[in-house]
Amino acid sequence: MTYFSRRTFLKASATAAALQAVSRQGPLFSQQAPQPPRTKLSQFSYSDVQLLDGPMLDQFNTNHAFFMNLSEDALLKPFRQSAGLAAPGEDMGGWYSYSKVFDPPHNMTGYIPGHSFGQYLSGLARAYAITGDKPTQQKVQRLVEGFAPTVSRKFYVGYCLPAYTFDKTNCGLIDAHQFAGSTNALDVLNHATDAVLPFLPERALTRPEMAARPHPNIAYTWDESYTLPENLFLAYKRGAGTRFRQLAIRYLQDQKYFDPLAAGQNILPGEHAYSHVNALSSAAQAWLVMGSEKYLRAAHNGFDFVRTTQSFATGGWGPDESFRAPGSGDLGASLTKTHASFETPCGAYGHFKIARYLMRATGDSRYGDSMEKVLYNTILGARPIQPDGHSFYYSDYNNSGSKFFHPDKWPCCSGTFPQITADYGISSYFHDGDGVYVNLYVPSRVTWRQGGARVSLVQQTNYPYLPETSLEVKMDRPEQFAIRLRIPAWAGPGSTVAVNGRRSNVQLIPGTWATLQQEWRNGDRVELTLNMPLQLEAVDPQHPRVVALMQGPLTLFAIGDTPGSFTRQQLMSARQISNGSKEWRVNSSSKEVRMVSFPTIRNEKYRLYQELES
Repeated sequence: MTYFSRRTFLKASATAAALQAVSRQGPLFSQQAPQPPRTKLSQFSYSDVQLLDGPMLDQFNTNHAFFMNLSEDALLKPFRQSAGLAAPGEDMGGWYSYSKVFDPPHNMTGYIPGHSFGQYLSGLARAYAITGDKPTQQKVQRLVEGFAPTVSRKFYVGYCLPAYTFDKTNCGLIDAHQFAGSTNALDVLNHATDAVLPFLPERALTRPEMAARPHPNIAYTWDESYTLPENLFLAYKRGAGTRFRQLAIRYLQDQKYFDPLAAGQNILPGEHAYSHVNALSSAAQAWLVMGSEKYLRAAHNGFDFVRTTQSFATGGWGPDESFRAPGSGDLGASLTKTHASFETPCGAYGHFKIARYLMRATGDSRYGDSMEKVLYNTILGARPIQPDGHSFYYSDYNNSGSKFFHPDKWPCCSGTFPQITADYGISSYFHDGDGVYVNLYVPSRVTWRQGGARVSLVQQTNYPYLPETSLEVKMDRPEQFAIRLRIPAWAGPGSTVAVNGRRSNVQLIPGTWATLQQEWRNGDRVELTLNMPLQLEAVDPQHPRVVALMQGPLTLFAIGDTPGSFTRQQLMSARQISNGSKEWRVNSSSKEVRMVSFPTIRNEKYRLYQELES
């Protein structure tokens, strides 16, 4: 890697000293901060929700087992090497290990050594919180113990993305503390913060601002200091110290990002997609900690711009990892220009995070619609990480699409994949003082205390391949509370809900929660059946005849060689081959076409968007 000169290092150290001095002097704003707001909904703890047999549990278990089997020496090796310590174990290679051949953007081997360590640590800590598996807890604690003596400023000398990697390290350490009982994780975090400060800019920088400053190679212009505040605020809230709140405020990208978004300006076009969605979670945390409505408006408006101006029918966004100008037709044009349509594990992780924040803040069920779209059409179809570190990275919406692995081992998506699969449970249910909100229709069990009763809600379903779900109440005594069911905005007029076999007269309004308020008893059952109409969704307004076929939340992909075009009637006559099947059939003018959901695709060529005949 390219190394900084001593002069550059000393200049960076002076910047860090200024940062530390500010943090010691107290709050950055003279006026008293508003009281933190109360959210409309609350999130369950990881241990409160258990996934049951189904594809989400399979994916979580696969990732959990994979990272439990990773060598601890290999994970710690780049940190031990930089600290001059004995570094046994094999190099993991790819982005994760040091390499003399690193030459961005031509050769990315050795790009950001150790970058995803914190994410792997976070995923394991969350897995322990879910499962209570002692070997998982012990591995998390050993990794923190092994990482502690390696913490040194030396690690960041000549390192192109210090903010990016520190943000992941911060996340891993605060999760190890919060979820896996690592008693020294916050002390290690404070030392790690001291180590990185000399290498962080004085404020959050945009990519053009980084490019305008001297940089040894182009990779130094890709750092993401604007994503730091979320985990800095969380470190403060979890007891790491008040300086983390002050640092979080310092790295809020107000002038160039949050202020325009809060004012309703769509400034996403041209920005790096995933990191700027991820930064919206920093705005959400700023609102939760500081109470400023500006940050909630910024998060709300930014995510609305993503959903309404940047998204494919799958819920994915950001072809070639960039946002496009509304009205440009670039989404439609991307179907023939790129195979890098949606950065899937990272994008889905960031999407779920901000959707959860906004659902908690507003109680709006439509954020759940957005989550299930991304769940069933992107991340549940991601291939497992390979033993050598090759990872599923992009969903491909090209007209000749396929599933493939990133060419480099251990890319960023290998870090977010175990995090999002650990987050499936906490994304499925929410609660308030009045009861429980069922957000995702997935096989699962949620347990909580309601009044004087201990309550479990057990959900069994093959949704969305069958348009129904069944929930059984288990409790130790009767109790009055509400069960609220998300009624998707796409739900048709034939949707129904029944309690103990009797159809309820509760009105099911698409895009809202249906409230079942009563005294519940052990063994009570709720059955929800959703009318899932077929619909066509154009890729963008400039390509109104380039459409994806959808049924309910599912986008359907045509497999193999497909006709040049379909009539609207042909697509809208698609039929599921049997109840619960993952396959549909569509008759074109020349042949019968097989269509499937994204998780069903293996090695076949496929096409998401179809041409409508005039």
